[in-house]
Amino acid sequence: MPQDDPEGKPVYTGPQTSALNLHNPAQSNLYKSDDARAAVGALERTLLGENRWMTRREAAHSGDISLLSARKIWRALGMPNLKDEDIYFTGADSEALGNVSAMVRSGHVTEDAVLSIVRSVGQMMDRMVAWQVEAIVEDMVAHQGMTDAEARRELLNVLPELLNELEDLIRYGYRRQLNAAVIRLALKAEKPVHDDEDALDYKSLPLVRGIGFADLVSFTSLSRQMSEKTLASLVQHFEQKCAEVVAVGGGRIIKTVGDEILFMTESPEAAARISLTLSHIIREDPNLPEARVAFVWGRILPRLGDVYGPTVNLASRLVALAEPGSVLTDSSTARVLDGDERFVLQPLGPRNVRGFGEVQPAALAPGVGTELEIDFE
Repeated sequence: MPQDDPEGKPVYTGPQTSALNLHNPAQSNLYKSDDARAAVGALERTLLGENRWMTRREAAHSGDISLLSARKIWRALGMPNLKDEDIYFTGADSEALGNVSAMVRSGHVTEDAVLSIVRSVGQMMDRMVAWQVEAIVEDMVAHQGMTDAEARRELLNVLPELLNELEDLIRYGYRRQLNAAVIRLALKAEKPVHDDEDALDYKSLPLVRGIGFADLVSFTSLSRQMSEKTLASLVQHFEQKCAEVVAVGGGRIIKTVGDEILFMTESPEAAARISLTLSHIIREDPNLPEARVAFVWGRILPRLGDVYGPTVNLASRLVALAEPGSVLTDSSTARVLDGDERFVLQPLGPRNVRGFGEVQPAALAPGVGTELEIDFE
């Protein structure tokens, strides 16, 4: 059912909002007042340019695209399933459909590639906006003395004031990251990797990179002793420190999963320096348990923002073998680093590693040279 905004225009909550209000009493109570509903409508007009007024068929027709193609795009973006009568779209949605269709018509990319690109936008934006909203809410609770409910209501007024800066930041970050990705994935000369004769299949993988994992020790048992808020603070602190170390070391975090991060580097030396610094920084932090760290230099397959292949799997297996506070690598990577005085490599006894058979790990310690300079202040 539509609600009227202060200007007398109908405001459609749409299926997502209706579902929230039906099944989430807290959400319904939060925005049930006339003022809150008006603020929701005003925020929607700010973000979407106007309130929703089109059905899916009308939006597809206006975008000069078939409903079938439009539904593929919307699914890739993570939009909900809609009925023909649902009022959900605006002119901006039709324009976006036309832009996506034009990418295919240009001949530069296929429909499958475009849908993969659209899916990346949907998944990354979903996580990004949730992160940003929670950061703003938590900041208001911590520094303005608001309750969580008060902060979420105030969010309706705060977001329009920050919108231009947020959009500029996203555009800036996107162009910077795109430039870095092109250089990282397409233009840099590959450094050789020691391929074993028994691993010739690795050569079918396109990129040679350093893959590392950092894993907090005893996280599961610790999590049972902490409140949700304390646990969330610990994970956030861990992720923030790791992100800064990896960035300073010239690497990139591929993903974080609670108590573990996966990072990638352009060189084995960078992976080694980042791994040593992560181990040291986490060990010296009184607010974090110790960590196990492992990395491997080898071939990978990048897909959908993630990385795959035996190199990734081996690094993951090695981190499970590492002692708390230590850094492990494999014998192949150790040979690549051999002779670099910044690193001390100590071969360990052979270990049977699931999926790889007998593997000889090597423990990594700092040698001669300066560590990464990390400033957390």
